[in-house]
Amino acid sequence: FLATLFTPEPRFDTGERLDRAAYLRKIVEGGYPEALSRKTARRRDAWYGAYITTILQRDVRDLANIEQLSSLPRLLQFLASRSMGLANHAEISRAVQLPNSTLNRYMALLEMTYLVQPLLPWAANLGKRLVKSPKLMLCDTGLMAYLLGIDGTGKIPDIALGALVENYVALELRKQMSWYPGRLELFHFRERTGIEVDFILETPQGQVVGIEVKASGSVGEKDFKHLKFLQESLGARFHHGVVFYLGESPVRFGERLVALPLSALWAT
Repeated sequence: FLATLFTPEPRFDTGERLDRAAYLRKIVEGGYPEALSRKTARRRDAWYGAYITTILQRDVRDLANIEQLSSLPRLLQFLASRSMGLANHAEISRAVQLPNSTLNRYMALLEMTYLVQPLLPWAANLGKRLVKSPKLMLCDTGLMAYLLGIDGTGKIPDIALGALVENYVALELRKQMSWYPGRLELFHFRERTGIEVDFILETPQGQVVGIEVKASGSVGEKDFKHLKFLQESLGARFHHGVVFYLGESPVRFGERLVALPLSALWAT
């Protein structure tokens, strides 16, 4: 997808078209090969439980002498509920009842053990009131769904749906960046005025792609509002704007603006 995206005139392949249920099942199952080899939701849940226990009880002990080890599972579960939100350490500290110094240490350990990752803010000079906090994401949406008590056999609560889909897209982009032939950086963008773009991809030459994620089966003009702000602000630096959604067809919404089904991420 990324190789296509940064061509002068990208022509996107959407591959096999999935319905909403198939997309959500793919997201909730996640990407760990051992979890995917389990044929039932119950067995996948058992694997995720064992995986988390192994990392938090054994690997973390190997990395650091740590007190209040029982707080780590509670912290990880709280972070899952706040995935793709701003990493407000003061709020997290209050919620899980950990001193800020301990929280900072725990967060570093969760990153070192590949359970969470930060998504840094984009520092472009498009406004004077930029939000400079990173976003936080889980390293696997199957793990995230497990921590939220979602097993794919029932309805996903609306409050978790958007974050799950957005987290999934973030991980797919980061994965593809590892084999993209050039150099790319991934950020989020938010102004205190309410302008927000889920993902910013930027090349060393300053080319910018904005990406929005919608957990719905349809899109409209209003879903491109913030991408159009980016387009108008950046001028020639704006290469493309994409809205991913859970529908089946690509739809153009103007010059260099397109809505794509989620399947375009992995189509070949």
